[in-house]
Amino acid sequence: MVLLVPVYQPDAGLSRLVADVRAADPSCPIVLVDDGSDVPVEAPGCTVLRHPINQGKGAALKTGFAHIAVVHPGEPVVCADGDGQHSAEDILRVAARVRETGHTVLGVRRVRRMPPRSRVGNAITREVFRATTGRWVRDTQTGLRGYPPHLLSWLGRVPGARFEYEMNVLVAAARAGHPIDQVEIATTYLNGNASSHFGSVRDAARVYRALLGFTRF
Repeated sequence: MVLLVPVYQPDAGLSRLVADVRAADPSCPIVLVDDGSDVPVEAPGCTVLRHPINQGKGAALKTGFAHIAVVHPGEPVVCADGDGQHSAEDILRVAARVRETGHTVLGVRRVRRMPPRSRVGNAITREVFRATTGRWVRDTQTGLRGYPPHLLSWLGRVPGARFEYEMNVLVAAARAGHPIDQVEIATTYLNGNASSHFGSVRDAARVYRALLGFTRF
């Protein structure tokens, strides 16, 4: 497994994440993509790729996928957020499911533990996603996702540069018939998820545009 973490203006949660994953699996390569942070990210023992200016989460993930496909061929990739929401235990569980099935795996959050903003937004997108694609995905907005190595080049071709990219991936997977597995995770929210860089109106518009662009028939 390779852990891929897109970061922008990270706080102490990133250091905790790296330390926890290192303790759980010392052999796991960690790739960070610094998406134009004001202070360049430094993380000893990790590969740090840099965007000179902020390009968006989707662009950062694509940069990471392209690098991993070349440097770590044949390895599954687990993407996690860099704010400390995801535990090393859950990251390894998602990775194990990817290896077991060869499928895309989503780490789905427990709805009752989500902050109100996340709970409402996820409920709406979950229902719209099911209505438009016919697929039932419990957590369309999760940042903890695992991908098998054979999908890395495909992931690089999915459109989107910002937060809409992750929804585009789900829509494209539904359209292409790619299986999606789901593993329940325990997510830690700090200060009501205040560290999130998701801009509620503009980014939500991008996400719903991706959903509404899907045609089942």
